[in-house]
Amino acid sequence: MGDQFHIVCPDCLAVNRVPPARMEQNPRCGQCRQALFKGEPVAVDAAAFRRHVERNDIPVVVDFWASWCAPCRMFAPIFEQAASALEPHVRLVKLNTENEPALAAELGIRGIPTLAVFRHGQELARQAGVMDFQRFVNWVRQAA
Repeated sequence: MGDQFHIVCPDCLAVNRVPPARMEQNPRCGQCRQALFKGEPVAVDAAAFRRHVERNDIPVVVDFWASWCAPCRMFAPIFEQAASALEPHVRLVKLNTENEPALAAELGIRGIPTLAVFRHGQELARQAGVMDFQRFVNWVRQAA
């Protein structure tokens, strides 16, 4: 990591180098000029998931969900609210397991919602089920 963080753009997936002092100053992508942090989760497919998990120097928290899952829908606003509380120190992404069944199977996602924390491509923690906002934020901060 050195003296800069590698941050994947949520829009174009370019990898940006951001000095630590600039992380809190609403950095923008050098390629597409969009904000690197928008205070909301990033919806990803399998390719974008891999890019974020492998190339971000900050922890990536993934919400594995499906549209038919009532607990997933119940947790969605909590996950969205947590994005504003945790960015720019953590990236939150959502992966629809209906659209990416092969990736869900590869990762051993057996129930949803499942939440997982990754850093540099390695899974650090996993939690199945719904949490309230404070418990979720505390879990992420401990795991990351």
